[in-house]
Amino acid sequence: MKKNILLCLMLCVAVFAHAQIATDTVSSNVFVIKDSRIDLLAKKKAEINKKAADAKRPTKGFRIQVLNTTDRTQALAAKSKLLAQYPDHKTYLLYQAPYFKLRIGNFVERNEADDLKKELAKMFPTGVFVIPSDIEYKAPPEKEEIIK
Repeated sequence: MKKNILLCLMLCVAVFAHAQIATDTVSSNVFVIKDSRIDLLAKKKAEINKKAADAKRPTKGFRIQVLNTTDRTQALAAKSKLLAQYPDHKTYLLYQAPYFKLRIGNFVERNEADDLKKELAKMFPTGVFVIPSDIEYKAPPEKEEIIK
């Protein structure tokens, strides 16, 4: 009796397993209908991601404080003097009542800031300090290695 039940069970399993085999020999195709605006959105998203990767990011660094005064015209004159003398460094004029603070540069390393500080001390004999600050930093592009 046990053998008959086991044989019947095996036949049922074989029949159900055979039912899973596809007997349709016709190949089927899947057609995807999409809106053409999806491609435009994908391109726009790629452009946004590229701009975000190339953007300047705030990071910890150093700036040089050149001037701390209550006289706005003196601060603006010093700023124009710095821009003429050092056009490759960005200048920042901050107002923290009642003082105008003139800062220059975006330095990651303190020794870079110290080098410029020595030059600026000749132009501004008093009050030139290296200040820790959040700076605008753009990471250099990664060098692509050419593999031959």
